[in-house]
Amino acid sequence: MDTLLIRNASVVNEGTISLLDILIEGDLIVRIIPAGRVTDLAGAKVIDASGMYLFPGIIDDHVHFRDPGLTHKAEIATESAAAAAGGITSFMDMPNTIPQTTSLNELEKKNNIAAAASFVNYAFYLGATNDNITELRKADPSQVCGIKVFMGASTGNMLVDNSSSLNDIFSIKKIPVVCHCEDETIIKENMIAYREEYGDELNPSFHPLIRSRQACITSTSRAIELARALGTRMHLLHLTTAEEAELLEPSLSAQQKKITAEVCISHLWYDDSSYDSLGNLIKCNPAIKQSRDRERLRRALREGQIDVVATDHAPHSLEEKSAPYLSAPSGIPMIQHSLNVMMELYRQGEITLELIAQKMCHNPAVIFNIKDRGFIREGYKADIVIVNPGLSWEVSDENLIYKCGWSPLTGTTFSSCVDTTIVNGTIVYEKGKMTGKKPGEKLLFQR
Repeated sequence: MDTLLIRNASVVNEGTISLLDILIEGDLIVRIIPAGRVTDLAGAKVIDASGMYLFPGIIDDHVHFRDPGLTHKAEIATESAAAAAGGITSFMDMPNTIPQTTSLNELEKKNNIAAAASFVNYAFYLGATNDNITELRKADPSQVCGIKVFMGASTGNMLVDNSSSLNDIFSIKKIPVVCHCEDETIIKENMIAYREEYGDELNPSFHPLIRSRQACITSTSRAIELARALGTRMHLLHLTTAEEAELLEPSLSAQQKKITAEVCISHLWYDDSSYDSLGNLIKCNPAIKQSRDRERLRRALREGQIDVVATDHAPHSLEEKSAPYLSAPSGIPMIQHSLNVMMELYRQGEITLELIAQKMCHNPAVIFNIKDRGFIREGYKADIVIVNPGLSWEVSDENLIYKCGWSPLTGTTFSSCVDTTIVNGTIVYEKGKMTGKKPGEKLLFQR
């Protein structure tokens, strides 16, 4: 059994920062003790983390790795490598692949792909449609991270707009229901109006006007009303407006809430002024909106209305993104840099290190009832990220791992970097390089 000793780390965990040594045997954390009390162990690999922060491995509850069927954009192997380089040790992948993951058979196929290809831990959502309630009810709560509902905006047959179907889906109790909330009717009406007025002059700056704040507020309000009426365990995805934040409770912990919410890195980092320079590169659904929304979302993190920070990592090829606005697909690759962005917000005084651990590590584990992950605890899986807070670097095409080969952050200088990522006790990323090891496991859920 391999032994790994991490020494002198400033461990950010469960609301404190403590100088600790961590002993790992096999895939488990076996001892956590004050720094300096463990002598070097014979045969153990030692990591000196002096001057560095150590977090539980980041859990990203919202990614689109495009595998299967869209692998010209991304695949589990490449994107899980990018995740590891960003300190993310577990991901939960969405169902809008080809074929869509709307059956248990397709879910198992994705698990098999990940078992062979993933550098980090993995889980997959089962997608809801208007007519697959029988399949959803058969799902094993210990094996499925959640049921994904597109309430009002999606592709293919995954738009759930039938009231009876929604009631059936929201009545499922053992598996969380996660919702993308945008009202399709409002979006279509906006599109017609803006095309009539502006025609070919439409550009990415119109995106938050077409996929408007009202489309988000209307759909999110409906989801909350339905969840409260039926007692649903619901998780709201990628909130983008100040008004949506006001709909949520600030006072309760994630463990106490039945309705929780996420914000994505792109909506914390950019606002609508960024369309002028980045255009389609930051076109995503729901749209990036005004600076007042961005500031309210940051405050909602601090005050507790929003419980989780995720990426909605959604790559497209640069050729696809270079099309005219109306033809360019929505989605941004972000998983390699999410922790860097959060560390930058920490340096700006927007958030604390303890809040980063809570929103990116602890709360995803609590909300989805993930077994033995998300915390630095003895007996838990050794999923760990070590961050060097004083080593600046610039994002460039040469250091991107994404298969799509581009990022809207290219040219951005970050003041901290991921030093080491450990998955199940195995170092998968160290000092800017992947080790080539693939210790990722399927996440299990205690429900």
